[in-house]
Amino acid sequence: MNELQEQFDDATFAFSQGEYEQAVDGFNAILAADENHFDARMSLSMSLCRLEQYERAIEEGHKAEKLHPNDPLVHTNLSLFYVKTGNKEAAEHHGLQSKIASWKQPGEDAVPSSDGGDGLQMAQPRAESFKLPGKFPDMPWRKNRNKGQAEGDS
Repeated sequence: MNELQEQFDDATFAFSQGEYEQAVDGFNAILAADENHFDARMSLSMSLCRLEQYERAIEEGHKAEKLHPNDPLVHTNLSLFYVKTGNKEAAEHHGLQSKIASWKQPGEDAVPSSDGGDGLQMAQPRAESFKLPGKFPDMPWRKNRNKGQAEGDS
């Protein structure tokens, strides 16, 4: 395992134990070595939020957003941070961005199609399969009909 991964694991463990200041130090050390370490950036922002350093959490959240602009968790976290600061408008914006990002499939960007459309298609309904029970339930009306015919035949 490489050194950055070990540092990340240690910082994550500190976070899980409620040692948020230690986690912040660990994630900052990782980012000093690799400023584009997405998971460390995200974890740092959440650690700062737990320490109630919301402005710094927002700053780190936006740095993570620059790395992965369509990651739903980035926007979910930013929405949470803005809620904590009382900025309802920004919180709602990032909540919506999170929802939109969750609709996108990885690796599938909406590219124009040859028919002039926007490349988006409605999902096609799937045929549901079901299995009939091995034996149909009793049908009392048939019994009565058969019983009446048997009595009438005698």
